[in-house]
Amino acid sequence: MTRHALALAPSDFAEMVSDRAVPFLASLAAVLIAIVLASLLRRALRGLGTRWPVLASLSERLKWPLRLLLATAGIWIAIIVTTGVPGGGFHDQLLFIVAVAAAAWLLIEATRAVQDGLTARFPIDVADNRNARRVHTQVQILGRLVIALIILIALAAILLSFPGMRALGASILASAGLAAIVAGIAAQSSLANVFAGLQVAFADAIRVDDVVIVEGEYGRIEEITLTYVVVRIWDERRMILPSTYFTNSPFENWTRTASELVGTVELDVDWTVPVDDMREELGRLLQETDLWDGRSSGIQVTEATGGLVRVRATASAESAPILWNLRCYLREGLVSWVQQYGAGLPRTRFEALPGSGSPTDVGIVPGRLPGD
Repeated sequence: MTRHALALAPSDFAEMVSDRAVPFLASLAAVLIAIVLASLLRRALRGLGTRWPVLASLSERLKWPLRLLLATAGIWIAIIVTTGVPGGGFHDQLLFIVAVAAAAWLLIEATRAVQDGLTARFPIDVADNRNARRVHTQVQILGRLVIALIILIALAAILLSFPGMRALGASILASAGLAAIVAGIAAQSSLANVFAGLQVAFADAIRVDDVVIVEGEYGRIEEITLTYVVVRIWDERRMILPSTYFTNSPFENWTRTASELVGTVELDVDWTVPVDDMREELGRLLQETDLWDGRSSGIQVTEATGGLVRVRATASAESAPILWNLRCYLREGLVSWVQQYGAGLPRTRFEALPGSGSPTDVGIVPGRLPGD
């Protein structure tokens, strides 16, 4: 009996090796075929990318997820063909999970490629970028929403592939109403931020790269998510604000309707300042700089109280950063003009009180000019 078993052992061993080797070799061939097919598809997308740039971005992003998905499908088919088993084993469930993950990865990369293509058509590094900023904002929000939905569906599909999870499905659905109420109460603030993020994106209140004043800080909208907004402050700090801030609190948006702005420079000078000469100096300063866009400029006396005259100079620029530099340039130029010509330098005048015998008994007469 033992000799007979030993005599059959080599054949059994050969049969066992054959049962393992054939599926393995078929799977290896399927992987190679999948890599070749993925390369051909990517090459076709690159060829079409000369006419549609989004396809060129798609070909680069789909390199690895497409290979993984095709290889998984090829291995699955090879195992079924070589073993004659339609599925149902451990390897079948494992391949299903890998295929779902690869498909989700592929859809996420495809979504990002579409985002890249849409945003590339609307550059924001131009003077008038209002429409481009709106497109960037809405594409960001929709892209994040689609990616979150893809991940949620993929996780649900993977969990439902386990028999135990399917058995729990009925009880989970039965308690879904109560769970939804409890989750809604627990995540009330989070859900409020999500809906506020959607409202911010599509109500056109703010857009990516908008210039805003929030909490007394000057900055630009750097990123808008479903739950929070990132503001890049002028000194490179980042202020993280919940989305509900922009629906419940007042804030300034300097570039909501257009990127062009008008800025002011105010100086407190003496009553003797020659306003016409100062107006000519403003015109000269504006003509010597490229910061001014030529739309508007002027000088006005806005106050004349307290012994001083407040002069306001206005000028326009193409964007907020340019306007900031223009205001600093005009302020420096006008201060230098006042210092150089001595006209308008702030003065405090004293006049001796009538009948006073002491030089210390003097009174201040605001606004009294020499000879008055």
